[in-house]
Amino acid sequence: MKVVNTDPKPDAVELNGDTPTMRLFALLEVIAAKDQRHALQDLVEQTGLPKPTLHRMLQQLESAGLLRREGDSRLYGIGTRLRRLAENLLLNDSHHGARHAVLRHLVEEIGESCNLTALTGSEVVYLDRVETAAPLRFYLHPGSRVPVHCSASGKIFLAQMTPAQRRRLLANVPLEAYTPKTLTELEQIEREVQRVRKDGFALDDEEFLPGLLCIAALVPSENGPSNLCVAVQAPVMRLDVEKAKQLLPALQRAAQALARIDADEDTERRAQA
Repeated sequence: MKVVNTDPKPDAVELNGDTPTMRLFALLEVIAAKDQRHALQDLVEQTGLPKPTLHRMLQQLESAGLLRREGDSRLYGIGTRLRRLAENLLLNDSHHGARHAVLRHLVEEIGESCNLTALTGSEVVYLDRVETAAPLRFYLHPGSRVPVHCSASGKIFLAQMTPAQRRRLLANVPLEAYTPKTLTELEQIEREVQRVRKDGFALDDEEFLPGLLCIAALVPSENGPSNLCVAVQAPVMRLDVEKAKQLLPALQRAAQALARIDADEDTERRAQA
């Protein structure tokens, strides 16, 4: 997929591919590149394809479960099958071993369970987790999902979004009260998100599970917003808010180490291109 400099529309792209399948894949790349729903006419303007051709391609992707029509059925968004594919790629990433080693070192350093998470749809999914050896702990395995509005990682991901993106996401998920401390009002969540943006970390102080405290930090990315978080979890009898903040330097060092793994992958890919 390349920018067509001769097209009068600066955002126009050419869907390159040797086969119809690869051209469909290129169209998926265009749609997945932006966090928005796409109208047929918008995609016509972006790709320069004739409307009948593009409509046929969209129908093929929709029938395969890779796209779905939303709203008034004139807007196209990511389908369940494509979202599951993205999740499986994250869960089975070739750099899993290197990331797991970073998590294991972090657990050895601080003595509490740690996990690596990503945002998928309106939920946070655990990509990896290393448990503490302490006898009292909460068991959450890779593939587990937690709500975005009351998890530390979820708050980090919300803080990266624009206000419009946050409103759209939160308007379509149940803001369930899992504990008496869960924030369920949009105004409360927005204030919390602004605090996260200012402080650079997020806390879940018994908001998802009673007796569980979590602190999370973003894994930075050189290529725009990141979709990785690293977090520490522990029972409140061992970890309170102030002690959690003291773990932040170790958490941030781990986040930087995880970022370097992704940066090295990008460097390898460019070298092979």
